Amino acid sequence: MAFAINDFRNQLALDGARPNLFEVVVSFPQITGGEGNLAASKFRFMCTAAQLPASTIGQVNGLYYFGREVKIAGNRTYQDWTVNIINDEDFQVRKGLELWHYQLNGPTNNLRQPGALTVDQGYGVNATVYQYGKAGNIIKEYTFVGMWPVDISAIDLAWGNNDSVEEFQTTFAYQYWTTNDPAEVNPA
Repeated sequence: MAFAINDFRNQLALDGARPNLFEVVVSFPQITGGEGNLAASKFRFMCTAAQLPASTIGQVNGLYYFGREVKIAGNRTYQDWTVNIINDEDFQVRKGLELWHYQLNGPTNNLRQPGALTVDQGYGVNATVYQYGKAGNIIKEYTFVGMWPVDISAIDLAWGNNDSVEEFQTTFAYQYWTTNDPAEVNPA
């Protein structure tokens, strides 16, 4: 087969999806109250990096027939999801995330707050990543179901760190994700 740039260009008919055209919308749980509402409204503007989720199906190993290994599809697993967040001087998003953590496990009393007893009716929320096309239309959408923060990273401070804005990462665990693509089967 000869090299033909036009064949490649014909396959890239829409000029490729752009990784910088996205938005992340997170609803904070009721247990975070007004602080969570403020954090949720600001989150979509402060989230500077995220990922479209991975999809992993395990395999059952160790089955042999006459010395030949037989592989069988296993269960789907969901990797934790990490986002980058700009820290504004009001610390609004970080305060909401820290309050969420406090509700899950108090730092001094080692207790979960009464409103955060279960993931489905207390501390788990949904978040959605919207991937936009160059014309501003939503071309793909992923929703993370039953999500909560498992890690809020440190913010590095340094006297020589001029002309920059603080950022931190937050890692979330979640139950599963769904997509808006009607050709894919989504959990009920």
